[in-house]
Amino acid sequence: MLENNAVAVVFALGSALTIAWGTVVRHRIAVASGENRSGAIWDAIKQPTWWVGVASALFGYLLQIVALAFGTLLVVQPILVLSLMFTLPLSAKYDGRRISASETAWAGLLTAAVAILVVRGNPAPGHREPDLSVWLVCLGIGAVILLAFFVYALQQAAALRALVLGSITGAIMGYVAVLSKAVVDVFSDAGTAALLASWELWTLIAFAAIGTAVQQASFNAGPLKNSLPAMTVVEPLVAFVLGYIVLGEKFQIEGWEYAYMAAAIAVMTISTVILSRKSIDEEEASAAGGANHTDTEAAPNAGATGAETAAS
Repeated sequence: MLENNAVAVVFALGSALTIAWGTVVRHRIAVASGENRSGAIWDAIKQPTWWVGVASALFGYLLQIVALAFGTLLVVQPILVLSLMFTLPLSAKYDGRRISASETAWAGLLTAAVAILVVRGNPAPGHREPDLSVWLVCLGIGAVILLAFFVYALQQAAALRALVLGSITGAIMGYVAVLSKAVVDVFSDAGTAALLASWELWTLIAFAAIGTAVQQASFNAGPLKNSLPAMTVVEPLVAFVLGYIVLGEKFQIEGWEYAYMAAAIAVMTISTVILSRKSIDEEEASAAGGANHTDTEAAPNAGATGAETAAS
């Protein structure tokens, strides 16, 4: 398929927006169901809106695949980080509130950093058929490191365990991003039969399944604010490194330009952490508000019951 980063940007933005909307929908349902209540998960999945949110996530991934078919990983991956920025106004609309000045400022910095990476970096396409030996080295080293961190995480207290497991999830999803690009290239060059026979497809499925399991373990280990920021930051960083090493993609820069590209990556990382924590804080505040509303409604009923008992 013809390389066209402009088309890739359009589909990547569509993917980021779709994923953000689906995330907000599922989070709203989780809050309404009561995340800590027994049976809350089953209550959520019984709602058609929850399935709409899941479908939007799958559609968002499909748009990501299309974006990768047209453009480089180094173009698509930074734009996907903007899903976090899109989550803020969508969540604010659901909650009936305004976005704060600090949220707007950090969202602006994130957007500027992504723009610098995509526009000024102008990533060049890499190898459509990366060397298998490079793949094996990166997969082997990654597996050993991530397994060691997983064992370490199991021995830690809840907060640190959630942080480490979140980081592991982000790293695995970074591999998923690179494998997705490889799968798209195999399909574009050789068709469906070759794709089904390729090791890239089945490795992608395995990594996605493992990543989902570790992600759930990180959520179960402690508060979302301990795992989600690490997860969100590590994924693009790992994808960048693997894109350089495995796929051979490169930013078209030289000399001192590396300095401001590094600064853009740093700003993107910091903005992502802060915005993800703000998003979680708003969700927790919304959940607390819902709980207080429920308690307020329950109190008069409890009083009436007591009065009836005394009268009898």
